[in-house]
Amino acid sequence: MLAVALAACGLWACEPVPAEVPRPARPAATTTPPSAAPPVSFQYREIRGGTLESASLHGRISVIAFGTTYDVPSQAQVKFLAQVHRDHTPRINVALIVLEQPENEVLVAAFADALGLRFPVALADAATIRGEGPFAGLRHVPSVVILDREGRERTRNLGLMSNVEIEEALTKLEAELGPKR
Repeated sequence: MLAVALAACGLWACEPVPAEVPRPARPAATTTPPSAAPPVSFQYREIRGGTLESASLHGRISVIAFGTTYDVPSQAQVKFLAQVHRDHTPRINVALIVLEQPENEVLVAAFADALGLRFPVALADAATIRGEGPFAGLRHVPSVVILDREGRERTRNLGLMSNVEIEEALTKLEAELGPKR
């Protein structure tokens, strides 16, 4: 009977799983020179009320993650983002923009509450979800964008970016920008 159940589930004649599963190459982060890009202008509705907008982030480096509630790498990205937030607040801004439809707002709020997120969490608009708008071309989740103090996009990382990688990007950007005036 057990053999029949295992065969039905496809577990009877399984091939051995390789010790290391090859992973596809992750796109590398790209850095934009400060003079090459204008400041990004955006406005998204926060799930706890209020607005996440570019004007409110001006004056500090900002780390913005893009993700979903149902994607495991996005969930890991949020955990890394929370660590960066704990280590650098109030020196930098941290925010999460969720690429989900407005009808998922209750789910997004439950997600943020369950993880104890203390930074702004906003729902993307339809243009951003389509990969258009202020973050044009960004259609991969998770993704991380780092803006300089003037709101210009300086780093875009498609795929999971660990808190160590975010720290390295912040250190590099701060060295390029010099001390805050």
